[in-house]
Order: sequence, then C-alpha cells, then structure tokens
Amino acid sequence: MTSWTMVADLRRCVGCQTCTAACKHANATAPAVQWRRVLDFETGSYPDVARTFVPVGCMHCSDPPCMHVCPSTATGQREDGIVTINYDICIGCSYCAVACPYQARYKVGRPRFAYGKGSRMKNEAQREDPARIGVAQKCTFCSDRIDFGLENGLTVGVDPKATPACVNSCIADALHFGDAEDPESNVSKLLAENASFKMHDELETDPNFHYIWETNEGAETAEKRRGNRHDNTVETLPPSTGIGGVGAAAPWLQQHWDWRAAGNFMAGGTGSGMIVVTALLGLFGASTSHPALLALSFVALGLFLVFLETGRPLRAPLHVFFHPQTSWMTREAMASVALFFSGIITALTGWATLALLAGLLGAGFLYSQARILTEAKGIPAWRNATIVPLIVTTGLVEGAGVYMLAAPLLGIDATFSMAPMAGFVLIMLARAWAWWRYHAATALSVPDVAYRVIDRFHGIFLFAGTMLPTALVIAFAIWPNLSVLAQAAAIVAVVAGWWVKFMIVTQASYNQGFALLRLPQKGGGAGPGAKPGWKN
Repeated sequence: MTSWTMVADLRRCVGCQTCTAACKHANATAPAVQWRRVLDFETGSYPDVARTFVPVGCMHCSDPPCMHVCPSTATGQREDGIVTINYDICIGCSYCAVACPYQARYKVGRPRFAYGKGSRMKNEAQREDPARIGVAQKCTFCSDRIDFGLENGLTVGVDPKATPACVNSCIADALHFGDAEDPESNVSKLLAENASFKMHDELETDPNFHYIWETNEGAETAEKRRGNRHDNTVETLPPSTGIGGVGAAAPWLQQHWDWRAAGNFMAGGTGSGMIVVTALLGLFGASTSHPALLALSFVALGLFLVFLETGRPLRAPLHVFFHPQTSWMTREAMASVALFFSGIITALTGWATLALLAGLLGAGFLYSQARILTEAKGIPAWRNATIVPLIVTTGLVEGAGVYMLAAPLLGIDATFSMAPMAGFVLIMLARAWAWWRYHAATALSVPDVAYRVIDRFHGIFLFAGTMLPTALVIAFAIWPNLSVLAQAAAIVAVVAGWWVKFMIVTQASYNQGFALLRLPQKGGGAGPGAKPGWKN
C-alpha cells in the first residue's frame, strides 16, 4: 500500500513563498487562489520574539470530511491517499469548502487572470482549465507528476519530474514528499528521526501532512525541561498576531455560503416545520390541503436559493443525489423529493394519513438541515452538536408561527384555540432551552470572534424569541377576542427564528483558522504552540 505524504520542517522554512509561486505557475490558479501558501506566526514578546513560517494547503486527509459531505461524489480518494476532485460532476455547492478544517478549497465563479480579462499570460493560456470554473478546486499533490513518474520508472519525491512543484522549488529544503508506507523513503526516515505533529489532529481527519519541529533527542530534552508534561499546551494569540493579521492564521469569516444558504435554512426550515405542524393538527380534524401547499412553497423557495448559490446549477438536480451513504445534503435532497410527492397528494386529497407521512418526511428534511451544519468541520459554530435541537425546534416554531398567521386567510379557526396555543408556547420554550445549550457549548468551542457574535445575540433572542411572544399568548388567553395578539406572537417568534439562522450562517461562521502544537525555538527544543484567535 502506498501513502503519499508531505513533510514540512518548521526549523528550515524561511517564509520566502517560493512554493506558493511554483504552485501557481504549475497550476495556473486564479488571483487570490493559493493551493500552497505559507503562514507567518509571530509569538512571544520583546525581546523574546520568534517567527515561524508554516506551509499549508490540502492535507490529503486519510479520513477527509470534504469527501464525506460531497453530495455528487465529485470528491474522492485514490488508493494512494490523494484526495481528488472530479470537475465534471462537481455541482459547486461549496459544502466541501466549509467542511474542510484547513481552508484548502476554493471556488472561482468566472475566469480570472493576473492582468485582467483578455490579458492572459503565456502560462495561463497554456494551463487554463475551463472545467475548474464554478466548482471546487484544491491542491492535488501534483498527482499528474506522480503518475508520470510511476509510469516512467522515476522515484517520486526524489526525481524532480515526479515530485510536486512546491517541493521542487523549496530553497530551504523544508518541504519533502514521498511514500510514508515505504520505510526507505525520504519522508519515512525524516519522520522516524524527528518529532512531528499534524495540524488539527484533534478533529480526527488524520492528515497526510506532517510538521517537524525538533529531532527526537531534542524533543526528549524539551520534554524534560517542561517536567515531562505531555499536555499540548498552546499560546492563545490575539487575531492580529503575525504578518498578515487575521488572514494569516487566525479564523476569518467564511465566504462560501452567503445569504442564499441562510435563506435555505430559513425558508426550508419554515416549510418543513409547517408540514409537521399541519400533519399534527390534521390528526385533530384541521384542514391539511392549503397549509400543505403553503409549506411546500417555503421549501421550494429554500431549495431555489441553494440552486442559485451552486457554481454549476444545471448539474445540481441530478448530481445532488449521488451520495446518500454519508452526505446529509444528498439526504436532504432525497427527503425533499418524497416530501413534495406526499405533500402535493395531501394538498389534492386532504387525507390526514398521508399528511402524517408528509409530516414525518418534513421532520426528516428539518433534521437533515441541522446535520448539514454539524458535518461542516471547518466551521466551529456549526459543527457543535447542540446546533441540532436548535435548528429543529426553530423550524417547528417558524412553521407553527406561519401556520397561525395563514390560518385566518385559509379559513382555519381551530388554530387559535388554547390547545394549539399552549403547544406553540411549549415549542418556543424548547427552542429557548436549545439556544441556551448552544450558547453555553460554544463559549469555549468556537473562536473568540464567533462567540462574540453569538453572545451579543443571546439576550435579544431569549427576549424576542421566547419571553415576548409567550407574554402575547398569555395576553391572548386573557382577551381571546383580540386575535391580533396571537398573530403578533407568531410574527415575533418567526422573525426571531429567521434572525438566529441568518446570524449563525452568515455572521458567526468563522472558520477553524490554524494552530500549531509546537513551535521550534532558536537553539533547539520547542516552546508552546500557537492558536491565534482562540481562548482555549
């Protein structure tokens, strides 16, 4: 078995960015797209200041989260460990980009060149690949060079024609490449002789990219100086630390999913929640026909917004269904098809039994939406498990609220009886509990900038999303003739739910950033690692 692996020696990298330039030349990537780049960590305080340069890019994880979330199976993995992208079936949904904890994926919506449109450099003209437009792209470990070398009897990682361009270009001999499963390879010997670590290894992606920080002997000496502690202590640095500021190593706001993605969670959650409410009320004799149609309209709007955000939208209706084994986006798509089928028949027939089936499918759609977020390992504010009950309960509140608002227009009077209103209060309380858990769980599990967004919203959401609408419902119970109180409660509760989703998707969605477990020190050994922009 072969396992192609890259090794970066942090003691030797000088931050010259030659590897970045070589990668751009070899792959003709668009401006601002850097499959290989070098970060600049500045740690310590005067006069004990140190700088460490850290090459990053696709880590070609043994367990790549990007592959698991991909709905089209465009992202795959070769037997030798290289993570690949099939540009011909990628729909450009960017799910892989938010799932990647290493910020190694890019999507370019239109052709871009260093000197503007119509001014292609010779290299850009030769290497331009229209298939990369609108889809995910990333480092390939120069797999074309590897395959060429193997076909021609060359030694990968040694012969330049069979070695990644970034490794060939490294002037400090800091980058190395080879087969980690071959004990005689250059990388195997380096890893055997030196202490190394993998970035974000706590996420269990098992990257095939190692960082050397000291010889084994030097590491043992450093451990003794620390009192034989093996605690992976890191120095928490402010976001402005290092050349390049926030964009260098600390988390920055993801740009892959914008208001259109937020709109899908808002409209889709409302529609699926309304289907569930419709099914439950249908068991007690309430009409299901018109509410089912309205609910499906919301779901359709959410899916349309996703369609607008995909880089290759015409591929999406087919290719989104390819990966039900692990992709929650595929599962959401499959649930939506079944939901529309059962929902339309429910609308046409009014059958309560079929409405119940539609309600179950709506619940599945809503749960899939929540799990889409948890599988985005690159966004700490999304991957927290407490977001699941928050998204589910929020969708139910939104659905119930829209049902209440639409009921008078649809000729449904039972909505404003005390039993449904009590149920509405209960799911609002469940949502408040879910939000409280989410707020507490993210206090130490997301970057500082992300938590500030969440915390700023905490009191407002509890008031606007729970206390105020509950008070309005109580007032309605006292003055049942004032149906406007119930409608006001519904409006406030729904808007609060939409607001929290928009905030989580577009404002709290800072990525993982970069962190090092060890930083080499001048003269040997290592100091604490660095985790810019985090408290812990």
